[in-house]
Parts: sequence; C-alpha cells; structure tokens
Amino acid sequence: MTVLHLRAVVLPDGAHRELWVQDGLIRLDPVPGAETVFDAGFVLPGLVDAHCHVGIGTHGPVELDEAAAQAEADRDAGTLLIRDCGAPIDTRPLQEREDLPRIIRAGKHLARPKRYIPYLADQLEHEEQLPAAVAEQVAYGDGWIKLVGDWIDRSVGDLAPLWSDEVLAEAISTAHRLGARVTAHVFGEAALPGLIEAGIDCVEHGTGLTDESVELMARHGTALVPTLVNVENFPSFAAAATKYPTYAAHMTDLYERADRTVAKAIEAGIPVYAGTDAGGGIAHGLLADEVLALHRVGMSTEQALGAASWAAREWLGWSGLEHGAPADLVCYDEDPRKDLAVLRHPKRIVLRGNIVGA
Repeated sequence: MTVLHLRAVVLPDGAHRELWVQDGLIRLDPVPGAETVFDAGFVLPGLVDAHCHVGIGTHGPVELDEAAAQAEADRDAGTLLIRDCGAPIDTRPLQEREDLPRIIRAGKHLARPKRYIPYLADQLEHEEQLPAAVAEQVAYGDGWIKLVGDWIDRSVGDLAPLWSDEVLAEAISTAHRLGARVTAHVFGEAALPGLIEAGIDCVEHGTGLTDESVELMARHGTALVPTLVNVENFPSFAAAATKYPTYAAHMTDLYERADRTVAKAIEAGIPVYAGTDAGGGIAHGLLADEVLALHRVGMSTEQALGAASWAAREWLGWSGLEHGAPADLVCYDEDPRKDLAVLRHPKRIVLRGNIVGA
C-alpha cells in the first residue's frame, strides 16, 4: 500500500498540519518515502450521512449492484461513513468492499401491517411481537434498530403512532440490554412523547416536535436527524393524498413550520446530525445540501460541518483525524467554514488509506 502525505489546514482544530497515511491509518510522525497527494487546502474527517438507505430504489428493494452504485455516489460526494437507517436487502457484502463507505446497518424497519411503505419493513401482526423482533434485528444489524414510530392510519385518515408506550418501553429496553441503540421514523406529534420517555436514542425527521417534546428530548439527551432534504418532499406527499384531506393538511402544516421546529431543537441543545434520507425518491450524494439546510435553520457553519463530520463520527463511535485513526478523510481546495457549498467539490478523498473517487 502506498504511503501518502498531506499538508493542509485540518478541521475542526484549524491548525496547519502534516498527515501521513500508512497501512490504512493516520500517522502524525513523518514516514519515509511518502507520496504527497495534497498540499495546501483543508482536510475534514470523512463525512457522515447519518440517515441513508443503501438498497432502496424508487420502486422498492434493489439488487446488490445498484446498492453498490448508490454507495459509490455517496462516497464520491465525500460521505465515508453511512448510518443505514433500514434496508430491505442484505448489504453486508458491501461492507467487505474496500472502495465503498463504511456502513453501519440498522437491519430492517419494524412496522405494523399496512403502516409503512410496502416491501420495505418487517410487518408485525401484533405489537407484542416488537421486543422479540428487536432482539432479532440486533443480531442481524450493527448496533442500531429502526422503528416506524408513526405513519398514516387509513382508518383515521391521519398520522398516528404504531406502538403503545408499554411495548415501546419493553422493546427499547431489550435493545439496550443487548447493546444496541434505537431510532424511529416520526413525522407527527403524537408518537414522540412515548418514544422519548421509553428511552429512544434518536428521532428521525422530528417535524412534529412541540415545545414540550423538545424539552423532553433535551432532558433525555435524545438525538435528532431532521433530514431536511426529505422534508422538501412533504408538499408532494400532501398533494398525492387526495383521499385523506386531514393527513394532507397535517403534512402541509409540518412542512411549513419545519425550519422553525428544527431551529428550536438546535437552540435547546439537542444533538442534531446531518442525514439525507437518500434512497427511494431521494438521490444519493446530497449530504452537502443537508449541511446547508442545517445552517439555514440556525446552525453555525462549524456546527453544521461537525453534524456531518467530526461530531457525527464521535456519536457513532468513530474517530476523527488522530494518530492511529482509520485514514478516512476528505480534502478541499477552499475553506468550507467560509462557504459550506465547498463540500460539493472534494479535491481528494481517502478511504481506508486509499485514494478513491475524486
């Protein structure tokens, strides 16, 4: 393996430093014979898409080669660590490929019959099956469980929770006992208190957060991945729901106040991370758009960068650019702290110690 040498401003500390890459690891001491592959610019720890679906296409599950192409699109945009928030196919073979981002798998979504997108979730006939299903997914995944917390209930014509508070408490306790964390898809308001009080580790989307549930999340230390890229689709969701006017109006309202909702979460000190919800109708490789959206709703440029890089890596148990850390990094000619759109144009990408992509 070629020994690499980089000279740049290293974020987040902003210091001019030299880095060497040997045997897939970062070295801070000079390594003889290294090839200088980046000289003058800015280096970030590999970017993180904290809500991504490798293996889902516009019409449902995809073949493994298409899933690999999705992961390549993310990689070429600088995303080197993916928290895959539920996939209907087994993507473990992709984890063996040295040229693809590292993937933290959540296994399959857990939902109720007719209460989620067809073919994407394990549908449990009775909610009492949830704790056992969670235990099964812990064994199948990589330390995360993905619940569908709410979805349209056609019998009432609006978003509604899928699980009782008692079942959620048992299921989340089961996951924690087995060493896994739990997250949930939640659009509306009603499902949030039960999930948070049950000890859920993260909320996806969170467009239904109220002042009360924001305070509850802050008190519990619950993380939020708002997927603002996906929230832009809410008007089309509403327009398509011609049979369910209450749901359509609800989705429109959630969309119209989404920026203010996420801003309140940021102001309250809730840990917020960048995730695109790529898969299905959302293209892969849009992490820069999500970072810009987080800045739009109130994060500083450095906070937004951290939400998609060093802070997200720490949250997921991965290191940054320390000596001995895995050599996953992205290089830019210009300072992304001055213009976040710089993230759209990586100059050099190093993954597992090898130059890939750009």
